[in-house]
Amino acid sequence: MSESAKKRVLVVDDHPLLREGISSLLQSAGYLDVCAQAGTASEAATVIENERPDLVVTDLSLPDRNGLELIRDTLARYPQVLFLVVSMHDETLYAERVLRAGAKGFIMKDAASDELVDAIEKVLAGEIYVSPKMASLLLRRLTGKSEPSMDQHSILRELTDRELQVFELVGRALSNQAIAEKLNISARTVDAHKTRIKEKLALPDNNAMLRFAVKWLEG
Repeated sequence: MSESAKKRVLVVDDHPLLREGISSLLQSAGYLDVCAQAGTASEAATVIENERPDLVVTDLSLPDRNGLELIRDTLARYPQVLFLVVSMHDETLYAERVLRAGAKGFIMKDAASDELVDAIEKVLAGEIYVSPKMASLLLRRLTGKSEPSMDQHSILRELTDRELQVFELVGRALSNQAIAEKLNISARTVDAHKTRIKEKLALPDNNAMLRFAVKWLEG
């Protein structure tokens, strides 16, 4: 296949080894050309503007901004760009959010190499990719058949994207000010988000929220 016929891919991940590994795998596929790599959302935005890749394979947890924001902002300017998220985050919480943001697929980082290649093939063919387990779960939600139990973990689905971001950063033991700086919002806004999180999860105080957030991240 000629170089011009290959689909151009940008790989975004803040871990160099993972980024290199994914890039090598995709480059070996024959029909893909990894035109660039990026370690942050801002780097990715610059590459997308300059290179206009066909596909962006990105993590969600990036040092400067959340991957969901990268997806939304990019598609607002370049709606033709396809996104596939490769993440360690719980697919039952994030896959649906990723699809709502405009990405065409979600795959866990612990998936096999051939699964990642299969996901990319489907996305480039105009299909949506999620794991069979997630596809079944989404169909149950679509038909109104919720999960059997509404424990705190499943209730996390009720959090907004921003609330889930704050909750995750709480679990990483970041202070209100640190969370505010990372998300480019005020400390008062962070505190308001934390209040709504506690209400939705029926948690009595900040310590209980911290314990639950840490346990969720570890799990």
